[in-house]
Amino acid sequence: MTQAELIAVLPEGRLPPALMQLHAMDYVLLFGAGLLLAALLYGCAAPFVERRPSRRALIRATRGMTPEERSLAIARVLGYLPHELRDMTYGAAPPLGDAAIERIALKARRASR
Repeated sequence: MTQAELIAVLPEGRLPPALMQLHAMDYVLLFGAGLLLAALLYGCAAPFVERRPSRRALIRATRGMTPEERSLAIARVLGYLPHELRDMTYGAAPPLGDAAIERIALKARRASR
């Protein structure tokens, strides 16, 4: 039996030929389903691909706090408290200005612990 004879022997489809073809509304429906799927995937992936604010932005966000609270918040951002801020944090030295605190925090390096 040749391939052409085999195809001729196969039964016809169960659906009418008109239903086997895609029409304009079918394409619109598929496009809309694709958009919904893309929105769902974006909603699930967005928290994992968001950019974290920079150290500079996180340090500047502490500007409205008192100097003691601010230095502790900076310690949370950096992961440690720079030596220059320790005395001020615990009340042993007078409070520094905003610019001085930011300068100390931004020049601090993780290796200088």
